[in-house]
Amino acid sequence: MKVTCFSDSLLDWYQHQGRKHLPWQQTQDPYRIWVSEIMLQQTQVTTVLGYYQRFMTRFPDLASLAAASLDEVLHHWAGLGYYSRARNLHRCAQQVVAEHQGAFPVHDQQLMEALPGIGPSTAAAIRAFSTGARAVILDGNVKRVVARYFAIEGWPGQSAITRLLWQKADQLTPDTRLAEYTQAIMDLGATCCTPRNPQCGSCPVQEHCQAHLQGRTDQLPTAKPGKKLPEHTRHALLLTNPAQHLLLEQRPANGIWGGLWSLPEFDEASQLQQWLEQQYPGSSLTGDVHQQLHTFSHYRLQLMIHSHQLNTDAANPGEPRAEPGYHSRPLNWYDPDTRSSIGLAAPVSRLLQARSKTS
Repeated sequence: MKVTCFSDSLLDWYQHQGRKHLPWQQTQDPYRIWVSEIMLQQTQVTTVLGYYQRFMTRFPDLASLAAASLDEVLHHWAGLGYYSRARNLHRCAQQVVAEHQGAFPVHDQQLMEALPGIGPSTAAAIRAFSTGARAVILDGNVKRVVARYFAIEGWPGQSAITRLLWQKADQLTPDTRLAEYTQAIMDLGATCCTPRNPQCGSCPVQEHCQAHLQGRTDQLPTAKPGKKLPEHTRHALLLTNPAQHLLLEQRPANGIWGGLWSLPEFDEASQLQQWLEQQYPGSSLTGDVHQQLHTFSHYRLQLMIHSHQLNTDAANPGEPRAEPGYHSRPLNWYDPDTRSSIGLAAPVSRLLQARSKTS
């Protein structure tokens, strides 16, 4: 199997077919490259473009991101999903300012990997794009390319398979033109060697791709062993005051929608009713309930949303409640018309979108 010709063929293809006009490709600034790499994790380029431009407008450099509140960072991230990325982005900016004089340690792979939210592949991509250093990447697109090129059996999430993929990716990585090569192999996976219906006829390395030669591109990489997602049911309170403000609580930093503002949530409807009566005596649920379904990587959530309208003004949302296993959660009234700069969880965003369509 030819390994030496892989990079030459790929780079030639990139010159004619690769993506070269994305905003983060027009800079060698490690900060801007880093933000793009984090946004592009598990998110398509077309989705990232608008978010990236808005994020850069508000946080044009590392110092402005580090100085911002987490609420504001989450607000500008809202809609991209996987919110741990935003929390780590904020923590990382603060750590680089505090420990590295406000500059990414791009010449040291280990120091880069020690930063919050930056793993080996992300660190390598930042280094390759900002300095041209030889750094091996292995994101989801590259895993697929490598697994097919060498016909590697086994789910890439297994540690032994991951190690093998790293070894093979290292073999393919050239010693020169690293920034171009890194973008080229990412582009190949994103636009040609796609998960379904790969465009093998347009692939520059098909001549030596073992999966293509064996007619097994639809079988590789090996899929993750499937299992049915468990389903959970939770109960949320949609409470509005006479000014049509919504009562929101800030979710714990860890877990789904971590750090975002969402509807007060309970295990049982009876707990919701009890809390409502304690906070606002005389209040009771009316039976107005609708459902939202949210699917995550490890389970499905059926959220039962109970609506209640307060008849009297309640400027003070009450003391944060504490539950076993949780810290006290801040409560606040949110005015949908002001669109204040806080991060809203998916249930609230859906409700506001539905409201705007009917108004």
